[in-house]
Amino acid sequence: MSNVTTTIRTGRVQLLMKRPGSKGWLWSLRVALIVAMHLAAVYLLASVEYGPFAMTLALLTWALLNFMSLIVLRRPGISAALSLALVAILITLSQFKYGITQLTLTFLDFLIIDRDTFSFLHSIFPQLKSQSFLLAAIAVPVIWLIWRADPFRIRRAVSAAGAAACVTLITGLSVIYPEQPWEPFQGVNHISNLARSGVVSVSHLTSTGWIEADPPNMIGSARASPLETECAPGAKRPNIVMVLDESSFDISAVPGIKVPKNYRDFFKSADGRQRSFVAESAGGPTWYTEFNVLTGLSARSFGKLKFYVTRIAAGKISRGLPQALQRCGYRTFSLYPTYGDFLSARSFQTSAGIDKFIDMADMGVSEDMQPDRFYFDQALQLIARERKADQPMFVLVYLTANHFPWTTSYRPDLTPAGWTAPGNTAEVDEYIRRQAMTAADYASFVARLKADYPDDPFLLVRFGDHQPAISQKLLEPNLPQTMLANRIMTHDLRYYKTYYAIDALNYKPDMSSALDTLDAAYLPLAVQEAAGIPLDSTFAEQKKIMLRCKGLFYACKEGAEAKRFNRLLIDAGFVKNL
Repeated sequence: MSNVTTTIRTGRVQLLMKRPGSKGWLWSLRVALIVAMHLAAVYLLASVEYGPFAMTLALLTWALLNFMSLIVLRRPGISAALSLALVAILITLSQFKYGITQLTLTFLDFLIIDRDTFSFLHSIFPQLKSQSFLLAAIAVPVIWLIWRADPFRIRRAVSAAGAAACVTLITGLSVIYPEQPWEPFQGVNHISNLARSGVVSVSHLTSTGWIEADPPNMIGSARASPLETECAPGAKRPNIVMVLDESSFDISAVPGIKVPKNYRDFFKSADGRQRSFVAESAGGPTWYTEFNVLTGLSARSFGKLKFYVTRIAAGKISRGLPQALQRCGYRTFSLYPTYGDFLSARSFQTSAGIDKFIDMADMGVSEDMQPDRFYFDQALQLIARERKADQPMFVLVYLTANHFPWTTSYRPDLTPAGWTAPGNTAEVDEYIRRQAMTAADYASFVARLKADYPDDPFLLVRFGDHQPAISQKLLEPNLPQTMLANRIMTHDLRYYKTYYAIDALNYKPDMSSALDTLDAAYLPLAVQEAAGIPLDSTFAEQKKIMLRCKGLFYACKEGAEAKRFNRLLIDAGFVKNL
């Protein structure tokens, strides 16, 4: 009979199908809808994946998502719809991240998701919550309709076998053809790179944990002693202002670059010497250097997880510059230029010893790109408000005006009087103009300190957090992209050197640890000695490393010194749960 329902059962799929009749077209439409979703996914992946290997890995990932949904739901239609939506969201997020950080999405972006992540996203996209509710209101009934219309059922055993096969193939391909250092910087292959990063991340965590350190039996009894250092009572210690100079380095290191007269004077310390600061980031994450100068440790010790170093380390490290200063009576402050939830900056810095963390909202602005004089004025107001005769202050000041891009003129009204473009490309001249603005604003800041506090000692420390992104195309302009990426990933110092300078007012600093070339992790040590702070046992041990490694830290002995030092800190209880 034409309207009799026939049940067709196979080993894998059970269909409920009408014999030819008035509803036969509906079954065909349902099948076509499922096929269309799979074809849409293939088209979407083909639009962002380049090369047969990347496309194969992306299709395997697509299949894995479908099989994982089928294990729970059994319905291929709804599984395809959910997988398609997830792939589209992942690609969009990856493109968004690449536009900000020049890195595509990785597995770690999902491995470390906390309250601060959502707070930060909501702070920069206040409309996100309402848009999410609207999207959910639309998606839920659509998903329900697809659920109701889906005529197929897949056995869970079959789906589990398919998922296992996909995982095996993805892992095998990722091991045979590991991700190359430059690939996350290309802005393509969003799904295949994400899948390979998952294999790498799981492998890293299972083999080394969060932080690289020698195993306990490699250290034996050579453990760090307790923090026995005492500060001399009643000693007059300088207030310390540390200035993170965004994207700043001596661009005259680039062949053929024209710079104004006396340009290099800004990079010199009070003793007239110019010194190099070796950052761990090349034209990118400021928070690597933030981690270095607060904890005195290397972000590179976190391997491929270093992008999330401040989030990982929050509440887990109890040694560093702020803690050392607090033991000598300092009160510690940070003027942070964006929202404190960004990469758990507030949690990280307060656990690292910052007494009062002041972010963009606390300073009363809604954008972090403010003239340098704004942040110097914030520091002056903070010093005036918090200054106490018997308690010195430590203030970390971030500058932002020299942040990329340099393709447009930022605040031309603040150009120093008499400044003229040296005659390079417009982008390079804009970069140099902003550096001139920083130099002028810093000089005004120092003049205000001299006028307002003629008898108070101040130690002023400046450093470039990393080179600007444009340096990568200027230092070796004819270098192929793959070779450039290799130089950056192997930490060629040409791409990591910036500057650091130590100045003083009403005070003569001890410059004995201010080496001509200094890794970022040693700056806390140099600051303490310049301020006359006696080194605790951890910094005394680190000074020995600095001297025998001639200013290098993680790069010394291919990371062996850093791993040994990390183990000492772990065994002594200064690094926990890493």
